[in-house]
Amino acid sequence: MSGIDYERNARIMEELRALHAKAPRDDEFRSHLDRLLRRDASGNLTSEAVRFSTTAETRGILVVDGPGGGKSTTVAHALAKHPALQEGAHGPAWMGVSVPSPATFKSLGFEILRRSGYPSVSDRREAWSIWDQIRTRLKMLGISVLWIDEAHDLFCKDSAMILRALKSLMQGDEAVIVILSGTERLHDIIRSDPQVQRRFSTMQLRPVCAATDREDFDDLIGSYCAEAWLDTDLSEDLVARLFHASRFRFGRSIETTLNAIEAALGSGADCLSNDHFAQAWAMLEGCQPGRNVFLADDWRAIDPDRNDDEPPARRRGRRN
Repeated sequence: MSGIDYERNARIMEELRALHAKAPRDDEFRSHLDRLLRRDASGNLTSEAVRFSTTAETRGILVVDGPGGGKSTTVAHALAKHPALQEGAHGPAWMGVSVPSPATFKSLGFEILRRSGYPSVSDRREAWSIWDQIRTRLKMLGISVLWIDEAHDLFCKDSAMILRALKSLMQGDEAVIVILSGTERLHDIIRSDPQVQRRFSTMQLRPVCAATDREDFDDLIGSYCAEAWLDTDLSEDLVARLFHASRFRFGRSIETTLNAIEAALGSGADCLSNDHFAQAWAMLEGCQPGRNVFLADDWRAIDPDRNDDEPPARRRGRRN
């Protein structure tokens, strides 16, 4: 252990976590976004939003996935790298906010203004006045795309007002493209209002699957290990175990892989193995060895979300 270069390992992990794992979902999101942006006379995309009706409405995008699916990373990377969105009147032509806590109509308005650099707003100010100021502020900054992350948390007692506010942001001279990302509950809420639903295209991120994604993920693990100066000694079913342990979520699979590489580096190993995945997953889940997806022979029978203290499901008896 004394020969481990902890500073080097920390630097490697920082570099790995800064990498973006390219996936088909990146191209899919880009196609959703590009159709909402105007093109100039030469056919090049601009930051100006397409207007889709005689009322000059813009359109938006719903990005839906379960927790740990990687939706926020997908949207953030696409917006930060889109060439047409990097030059607004006062910086990038897009802005992202996460839903604050507590999540209310008024608190989200405050958060958008704060994120835009607007001076402090009085708590006594009327909520709709705040949202009118948001429209003016985004127009002044040259913001054409507003991204609201974890948007499923918004829709509680203020749902009706928030749906009205979203519609208003996509109408008039100051209209912007609205991107909402969140869990499956967000999709259900938006579908409850046909006027809002018709304004959004939906990108539902699919779960990862060993049958279709194993080869790509094998390559991804190999690329990460090359950056970390590690060889690999992994079982043939490692990726299938990884997907199962990660609830078949793309983002969680990436996170577990990085945690396993960190465990390998921290132990002074020069080769990434199943044991490092088991170590990383045990640390995260707090499970016993017999319920560790990376150790157990019957790993497919393990439900990662079942508490160890829960009694096993009662089996139904067969009739003769």
